[in-house]
Amino acid sequence: MIRVSKRFVDRARGSLRRYQRVLETARSRDVNESDTCVIVSDIVSDVLGYDKYTEVTTEFAIRSTFCDLAIKLDGNVQYLIEVKSIGTELKDNHLKQAVDYAANQGVDWVLLTNGVVWRAYRLRFEKPIQHDEVFTIDLLDAAAKPAQHLEKLYLISREAAGSSALGFYAQQKEATSRYVVARLLLDEPVLMTVRKQLRRLFPGVRVGAEEIAGFLRNEVLKREVLEGERADAADKLVRRANRKHQRVKAERPEPAAVPAAVAKLPEPPSSVRTPAT
Repeated sequence: MIRVSKRFVDRARGSLRRYQRVLETARSRDVNESDTCVIVSDIVSDVLGYDKYTEVTTEFAIRSTFCDLAIKLDGNVQYLIEVKSIGTELKDNHLKQAVDYAANQGVDWVLLTNGVVWRAYRLRFEKPIQHDEVFTIDLLDAAAKPAQHLEKLYLISREAAGSSALGFYAQQKEATSRYVVARLLLDEPVLMTVRKQLRRLFPGVRVGAEEIAGFLRNEVLKREVLEGERADAADKLVRRANRKHQRVKAERPEPAAVPAAVAKLPEPPSSVRTPAT
């Protein structure tokens, strides 16, 4: 559950309803990319709460056009915004230039929007640079409740900019992704727990951890969660966490050993024992 600030809700609720009407009209007219960019800039200011004169800039335009925006806070780019025309169906290949530019500038977040649909992406600074979709929101989705729209928009709002809300949301989503969970099921501690439970349920049956891992890969888990870029990223994440855990464990000082002479001190004779109260 996302905790949305009251200040954001008070401002954004009414503004969002107004811009939903603007977007419906613009979509019916199939306005071009330039006009869509004007609407997006206004949404960034009036709904998300950024100052359009000091915090919203076009100086980071990628294609030497004013249709790409950036949100800049305290001299640093917070979000790079790639804008497409309102009638364009958003696809990952629309991100290429924005992601390349963001990677060169060390920007973690890219927003892709056609005014109606907004997608937030987080960059992974690997070789090659990767990006993960954190959320998608359709502002004209009639099935979505207003609170759902506001929750997602809050993550990229001015109020949330200093709280790392989007980062925490991305981390929570990553932690519960099917790729990470699938990889954890193949980790040694989990395999040993399954092995222990199988031995408890079926006394006398001996099943090794490797055999359980093979069964999970071939019979239980879907192939799509074990192969591909997302699966590889989950594998790297788990391996990195395991190495960090082992490193911290190795650096942790051993508890001081109790001298043998102290450990084996005889109990005092019964005559001097403190009587029970």
